[in-house]
Amino acid sequence: MTNWKDFAAEEPEFAGRVQQRFTSQKQMTLATLRRDGSPRISGTEVTFTGEHVQIGMMPRSVKSFDVLRDRRLAVHSPTADPPIDDPTAWEGDAKLAGYAIALADPDSADPPGLFNIEIIEVVMTSLGDPPDHLVIESWTPQRGYQLRHRR
Repeated sequence: MTNWKDFAAEEPEFAGRVQQRFTSQKQMTLATLRRDGSPRISGTEVTFTGEHVQIGMMPRSVKSFDVLRDRRLAVHSPTADPPIDDPTAWEGDAKLAGYAIALADPDSADPPGLFNIEIIEVVMTSLGDPPDHLVIESWTPQRGYQLRHRR
């Protein structure tokens, strides 16, 4: 696991493009695990603080109880369809997977509503040129940056 600052220091160009995708719009999709282990998806927002990627949620929401019980999560950036006239101009989409680290508010009796994400994987998917294949870029702390093309 690593924080955003360390990932961005290792892969600044890739991190910049991923952050751009996450900050292109306000609403993201968050995946958490329910009590029975099945997935739950919810809308959410993320913030880049420089050192961390943070995710906020209402205290006592079902998604907050999910991550307090099982810290694993994934966040998917906003996405749009590739332009019809030039599919290679599609900016792609990005995903972060990791663990939620609760940031407790010492002045509140409520459960935490703000979490740092400790990153275990970053992925960005786009179309190749020609647009007959996907370009998949990924990074993990163990293997670093990888680039794959998939038809």
